[in-house]
This record gives sequence, C-alpha cells and structure tokens, in this order.
Amino acid sequence: MKYSEYTIHRQWMNHALQLAQSAGDAGDIPVGAVIINSNGELIAEGENRKERDQDPTAHAEIVALRAASSSLKTWRLHECILYVTLEPCPMCAGAIVHSRVGLVVYGVDDAKTGALRTVLNIPDSAASNHRLSVIGGILESDCRNILQTWFANRRHSNL
Repeated sequence: MKYSEYTIHRQWMNHALQLAQSAGDAGDIPVGAVIINSNGELIAEGENRKERDQDPTAHAEIVALRAASSSLKTWRLHECILYVTLEPCPMCAGAIVHSRVGLVVYGVDDAKTGALRTVLNIPDSAASNHRLSVIGGILESDCRNILQTWFANRRHSNL
C-alpha cells in the first residue's frame, strides 16, 4: 500500500471512529462506518443504532449502505469504499456483497462474528456473486480500544 493510500485510509477511519464514539455515547456498541466515492468524497455515514432504533439490522454498515444508495440513487456501489471500525458480521458482509462495494477497509478483526476474514470469508465464498477487495488493520489499536473501553465501562456500571 502506498503512503498516500495509507494516509487516506487513516483519515477516513478516524472519521468512522468519531461516529463509533457517538454510537457508544448514545448507548449502542461503538461502531462507525463511512462510504466515499471514487473521487474521495464522503457519500454516507452510519453508526450502530440497534438500541436507539430497536432495529436488529441497524448496524453501522447497513445504515451507511442505505444512505449511500439513497444519495446515489442506485444500490450498485461498485465505485465506493466502505470504512468501518469493526470487521463486518455475516449480515453486513452479505449486504456489502449485494451492494457491490468495491473495497472495504476495516479497523479491527472480530473474533466472534467477523465475516470478511476472521471467522468467515463471505466475499470469497462460493455463495458470493461479487468479489471485493478487503484491507484490515487500519487504526487497529484505536478501533480495539474504543470497543474494549465501552464494554469495560458497561460491565463496571452493571456491577
């Protein structure tokens, strides 16, 4: 990866981390997502909203994908890059594949439900009708820390 590419990935992941913090402050698991177009312009953003919306599909990635599709007036997002702080789960990975996102950049692996590389590899499976590029580990420690801190605070407040 070129230095300028890495810098751009860090910039957008920092934006996603701000959204994750907002989600955490609102009582949802702190995950944030942003979608940019091929010109590097912000198209959509999302943060986890499951608790606030009482919607099991309101993951940051789904919220961002819906907003991007609405903004671009197409469900085909093949020229877009999705940045997300946590490796997507199976539901989100399926939506990413079906939306034809060109590249997913994520922060930290999800050892329990990660479906792009860690537990499952949905984009490369025989069930996938779209292949996409995936880059993991961008601002990994920052993404891990926000999650670990949120869960530790939650456990502490429940004692």
